Amino acid sequence: MKKLTAILTVMLFLAMTLPALAASAVNRDGYWKGIKLCGRVKVVEHFADIKVQVVSSFPDLKVKVVDSFPDDIGEWQFVEYGEDFTVQFVNSFPDIKIKYVNSFPGVE
Repeated sequence: MKKLTAILTVMLFLAMTLPALAASAVNRDGYWKGIKLCGRVKVVEHFADIKVQVVSSFPDLKVKVVDSFPDDIGEWQFVEYGEDFTVQFVNSFPDIKIKYVNSFPGVE
């Protein structure tokens, strides 16, 4: 019984601490692998610069969609040409996870 209690205690401890230890895919400056995560964004079906998953909680980046001047981290203007980078929306195995917001875009 003591072994079972000890094992359950260790498992509970790991379950509580591992998510906190996981590193965000986006660094604190708002870059992912050298790509500044603001600007003009084109959505593509294949060969994107970044694979993105839209989530409702625990995003790597909060994104505010703007019509012009996407100068701050997390501000994206969707365009058909003249893009700064491309994204592909996926349901699994994303490079980054985003959450759409109306205010305060940026890194969590």
